[in-house]
Amino acid sequence: MSTAILGEDGLARCPWGLSAPDYVAYHDEEWGRPVRDDQGLYERLCLEAFQSGLSWLTILRKREGFRAAFCGFDPEKVAAFGPDDVGRLMGDAAIVRNRAKIDAAIANARASLDLSGGLAETVWRYADPDSPAYTDMADVPASTDASKALAKHLKKQGFRFVGPTTAYALMQACGLVDDHLTGCHRHHAYR
Repeated sequence: MSTAILGEDGLARCPWGLSAPDYVAYHDEEWGRPVRDDQGLYERLCLEAFQSGLSWLTILRKREGFRAAFCGFDPEKVAAFGPDDVGRLMGDAAIVRNRAKIDAAIANARASLDLSGGLAETVWRYADPDSPAYTDMADVPASTDASKALAKHLKKQGFRFVGPTTAYALMQACGLVDDHLTGCHRHHAYR
């Protein structure tokens, strides 16, 4: 079933929000809630990039390890990382040890610090408060014109691992669009 379904608590959720116990809290308390600060958006951008090719559940379960390894995703601290830090990260089993993604996280921290107005202001220019409402997961797109434009803009600014699909996942997770299904108890919860 790809429409909203009832959980054991009687609340309807997007089907993925009930696919594993770890997802319930993430779905109900975080996914789709607006994130408007640079550090919060930098964290989500990094995690979405690390997720590329993997299950989000893997990233969610390693999130605290990522936070510890990347200094709470403080862009100024990560931007200062050098070769010793990369070596440390490559040996850290608490995160996904992928050299290209680690390098991207560091490059993205540096690029975010160079943005006029900051990362949050830049990303939120692409918000779509009038995004379509979906009743079925099959109708939710993997990318949109806005996510393609956001990815293109970020790449021009030196960001890596930010294709249109990753940009759209960021937009969904951080409330730039509302992709909770219409039958879900979180649909329009943050409007």
